[in-house]
Amino acid sequence: MSNLSKGKYAQFISDRSGVAFPYKEMVVEWNGARVHTSEFEPKQPQLEPKPFTADPQGLAQARPDRTEPPVLILLQTNPFQTIKYSGNTYVNVYSPNNGRSTGDTVRFRGPTSPNGYQNVPTFDNVSDISNSDGFTITVGKIDSSGNVTNTTNYYYFQSSNTATNGNISGGGDNCSAGPVNLQG
Repeated sequence: MSNLSKGKYAQFISDRSGVAFPYKEMVVEWNGARVHTSEFEPKQPQLEPKPFTADPQGLAQARPDRTEPPVLILLQTNPFQTIKYSGNTYVNVYSPNNGRSTGDTVRFRGPTSPNGYQNVPTFDNVSDISNSDGFTITVGKIDSSGNVTNTTNYYYFQSSNTATNGNISGGGDNCSAGPVNLQG
């Protein structure tokens, strides 16, 4: 048996404030001081900082960013329009948000068949759209007065054929535009 009192009426003087509190309500702080529960302060995290470690330097099994291969862009129905200006025939190509730049070389292909790509159908006496060397394009939509507008959705090229009428749309369905060297 213990010879210690239960402390039912005992009081203890706080090490922090010097005030007497009931013995049973006293607690010990991290620094060993005995204080009342209303005066208790936990240890500040700054007193024991976590060890510093350097940031990781790289990822395991990392691979460099790849360059996307060139792909065909499917054009909408009848995307081509012939324009006669200053004795030349130009062909406007409707391709929304195409992201092309003036000077790019683009090759046009007709619908696919079991043997590859068909030629783009002739319209308004223009038959060279499927030229395997492609065309150097200019961004914008040219009109019969030589004005160029709408540089977001159109680009144009000069055809070696002479259009019969001009301002004629054609090409049909499932035509595509892409790089000259695309295999398939």
